[in-house]
Amino acid sequence: MLSWLSQERGLIAAIIIILLLFCFAVSIFVGLRQTASRAKDEVFGDPERTIGGWYWTMTGISVLLLLWFYFSWGIARAFFPETANELCQVAKIEAAIAPITAALPINSRYYKSTTLLRRNLDQLNILELNMPVKVFNETEQKELQRIIFQSKNIVEVFSNPKNQSISSRSDFDDISENLQRLATAVEAGYKNLKPTQEALAQPKWGTDLTEIPLLPTTPKGVLFDQISNEAKLLTDKFLKIRNKSAAADALISSTKNLIDKIKETNKSEGFDEDALLQRTNYIKAVERIFRRLDDGTIFPPQALDNLSNSVSVFFKSITETKGSLTLIDGILVPGDGVVKSKTQCTEQGSGRWLPKPTDVIATFFKLANPDIEGGGGYKGSTLLWWKWLYIGDVLAFLIPDFIIDWLPGEYGRHSDNGSFQANFKDKALALAQGDVYLGAIPMLDGHIWDSLFRVIIALLLGIGLGVPLGIYMGVSRFFKSFFDPIIELYRPVPPLAWAPLVLTIFGIQDDGKIFLLFMVAFAIMVISARTGASGTQLSKIRASHSLGASDQQILRHVILPNAMPEILTGIRISIGVCWGTLVAAEMLAGTTGIGFIENVARVVSNYELIWVTILIMGLLGLAFDLLMRWIINKTIPWRGKG
Repeated sequence: MLSWLSQERGLIAAIIIILLLFCFAVSIFVGLRQTASRAKDEVFGDPERTIGGWYWTMTGISVLLLLWFYFSWGIARAFFPETANELCQVAKIEAAIAPITAALPINSRYYKSTTLLRRNLDQLNILELNMPVKVFNETEQKELQRIIFQSKNIVEVFSNPKNQSISSRSDFDDISENLQRLATAVEAGYKNLKPTQEALAQPKWGTDLTEIPLLPTTPKGVLFDQISNEAKLLTDKFLKIRNKSAAADALISSTKNLIDKIKETNKSEGFDEDALLQRTNYIKAVERIFRRLDDGTIFPPQALDNLSNSVSVFFKSITETKGSLTLIDGILVPGDGVVKSKTQCTEQGSGRWLPKPTDVIATFFKLANPDIEGGGGYKGSTLLWWKWLYIGDVLAFLIPDFIIDWLPGEYGRHSDNGSFQANFKDKALALAQGDVYLGAIPMLDGHIWDSLFRVIIALLLGIGLGVPLGIYMGVSRFFKSFFDPIIELYRPVPPLAWAPLVLTIFGIQDDGKIFLLFMVAFAIMVISARTGASGTQLSKIRASHSLGASDQQILRHVILPNAMPEILTGIRISIGVCWGTLVAAEMLAGTTGIGFIENVARVVSNYELIWVTILIMGLLGLAFDLLMRWIINKTIPWRGKG
């Protein structure tokens, strides 16, 4: 019985999902009928209006469980059990042909040749401008300039279609023809294909530690598996192609001799240690670029056009053959989908314990010193100081790259002579990627600021989203019944219990910690605002109705002011809980912040430093509380006065 339940867990999940969908539909239907049949003269803001509402509770629970099933791949596994296996075979194809697509403007914006050309020419120009002339005599400088000049000529030779090797042209044409052949084979279909007995004997999706069966279990999967094997052979051939020609070979040989000659000078002449180091590093940098050019992986701009078209046709045939699999993948498979890695496919979509006060103060002032090189700060960062923030980096954060991709036209490509001239779209992309200098502005920096920033952002998000929701939960049966189970489900769970999961999903950067703090602040603010709204005296609401006030006016001028004491108290509580949670999260995973400092201090048993962090936390907590007291006194002076 248990074995059957394990093997048929997809069927069981399907039944549960259908029941949840039924409950969701019924609860919505009943809720809407109740809303339509309610007495029109009910007073807005009456707490009695939020009593009951089992149907909205059922709606919220159904939605929560359905989301759980969705994000755990439960829906896809229940209704399309072969989806993951077929997507695994598609992932095999994508992994097999990835080296080819990496050289084409398919998954990237430029040909790989264009990218290599731009990078190498830029580096050569930088080296030419920054030649250490003090450690090279005039003859050596001319030789180095000649090496750089010939290296640039190598780029030009490789970029000229007339110099492209006959063998590389033939190989590209052969790969293009074979990709066209594979596309035709994919379009022919999979009706006559059958999975092997070994494949069928694999454990079902999600019933084994293997997670997703690797061998194809459907005719469509068998087709994709065969195509992936043939595509891998084409890729192996592609990776061996080099752009060799007589003109390039002559330049490469001459340049190599020049480099060897100047390297021998370093051995024969008596240079001091510093001069020898500068000479060696510069020659190595020049030689490194030359060796990259010698690799012969730069091709003329038109050389890969046919191959690019063939790859596009090939992927188009794959997409068409996938059929409904594309829709299932896009709608029912969360996250990054199925990913092929090595031999498997996986789901991707987280002492002195009481030192002297003087020692503590001394440690504090040492940390507070903004001179990092002079021994200040901690682990390469100041305690609280400022730095210049580049405006270009801010714009790059605000402007997504895909917006530039939507602009009309194409990105530039290098010319036949090996040069590259950026067009408008290239310049716009540089702006979106922060490669344009637009000046800088002062910005707070340091461990304390990092912690403050995380708390403030999370608190603002919690207030901005939690207060409106809490207010409406206090006056609306729907909002209270729908959201109350969800809030009460995760609110009692200690924040640190969520920390490993949240930090795993979002990583150890700021977004993970901010989201964790937001979860804390959001629940507190919802409950505070709800309590304040539902506690509004009914006599005030009836009086407002009698004066002709609308629902929105009552909400703004009666309910919200009545809820303000509870809201502000909730903010005070949120600050304290968020601060404590943040420090613990920074101790678990972080590279900056007060919690990070204390964690490192704990590991190395630096008790002075531990007490410094405790002192900082206490002072910051006191500052927050004093600020909130002042805001409360200024905002709600009537509090406690009858």
